[in-house]
Amino acid sequence: MTTVTADAMSQRSFADVWLITLGHVFTHWYPGTFYLLLPLIGNELGLSYAQIGSIVTAQFAFGAISNIPGGLLVDSIGRKGLLMAISLFWIGIPYLLMGLSSAYWLLLACAALVGVGNNLWHPTAIPLLGNRYPERRGLVMSIHSMGGNLGDAAAPLVAGALLAFFSWRSVVVMNVVPGMVMALVIWILYARPRPGDELAPKQRAATSAADMLRMLRTLLRNRTVTTLSVSSAFRTMTQTALLTFLPVYLASQMGYSALWIGACMFLLQAAGFAAAPIAGHLSDRMGRRQIIMSSMLMTAVVLLFMALAGGSTAFVFFIALLGFFLFAIRAVLQAWLLDATPREMGGTSIGILFGTQAVGAAIGPLAGGLIADRYGLIATFYFLAFTVVVATFFVFFTPIPQRQLAAEAHAPAE
Repeated sequence: MTTVTADAMSQRSFADVWLITLGHVFTHWYPGTFYLLLPLIGNELGLSYAQIGSIVTAQFAFGAISNIPGGLLVDSIGRKGLLMAISLFWIGIPYLLMGLSSAYWLLLACAALVGVGNNLWHPTAIPLLGNRYPERRGLVMSIHSMGGNLGDAAAPLVAGALLAFFSWRSVVVMNVVPGMVMALVIWILYARPRPGDELAPKQRAATSAADMLRMLRTLLRNRTVTTLSVSSAFRTMTQTALLTFLPVYLASQMGYSALWIGACMFLLQAAGFAAAPIAGHLSDRMGRRQIIMSSMLMTAVVLLFMALAGGSTAFVFFIALLGFFLFAIRAVLQAWLLDATPREMGGTSIGILFGTQAVGAAIGPLAGGLIADRYGLIATFYFLAFTVVVATFFVFFTPIPQRQLAAEAHAPAE
């Protein structure tokens, strides 16, 4: 009876997937804009490549520190709607302060605050959606991931157009407003827990602080959780370093205007937007590992071709191809992780995933900046190809949960 009720509720409330996905758009909208503004900020403040990379590193370093505590917090207190609204506010306000700042240290501090605030969204939204649609987890995670791709894609395009008429500081302020409105909408609609979204009172009582720490240790001993998290850290290292230095390369080496840089970044993310539901659906039918490994290997190949293409027009073509493979598998990794995680620890497992991702994200831009300062920007792309290969290595040795094995056994041959 409980299963039937839960399934019926999921069918009635599928619109919630789209609304939560829209909220996810804005968690990516802010950094998507900021990556485009980094060359302008660096030029105005006279920053080196390493200093530019360190701003992004500060965001993800503090995200790494706060992700696991954030996941434990989500699993402990519930109130997912309220936490999603707080997350959007917490991300937007520091970016607003960045638009008013002229000091390098304040940019670092604001980036650190963004890292802390951003970790509340994913441990809240991803388990909520994954637990409501367990049989369609790959597809639902992909729809949610598409929101991130849409924010990453549209933000630089819109910001690039706005920069033709306004200063970068004004653009930062204007970009904060829609996210604040979305935070208010989510708070109004989701602040009160809905049936099926929160744990039952008995389950909540059973998860005391000591129990949560014990279950955290259990998760950290789960080989699927640890290898997927490490793999995702290397993949995210590739992603963040690319998003940091691709606009810098297009501006400094290819002489593109802000509008054309925004268009290229849109191309990168739009390709990922198109690929995400395809990868999610295929992972539900064919298995997570096959989809992830093939996408990662193709990412490494495309990055090598980008490094060889240099400043030619082929470079732009490879940007779109790269986006198709690099961003397609984020949701599949999340779905695979939830396959191997108890329902009551979904937030914590996502916290572990995003915490280790944040470590990779913190290392990537700084390492890429140091390599660019010493060997030139193009050398960074060779470094990124290497990090993807390492990520693929960890996926190869990741165990497949029994429930996923059973699903693959009943899947039709492709």
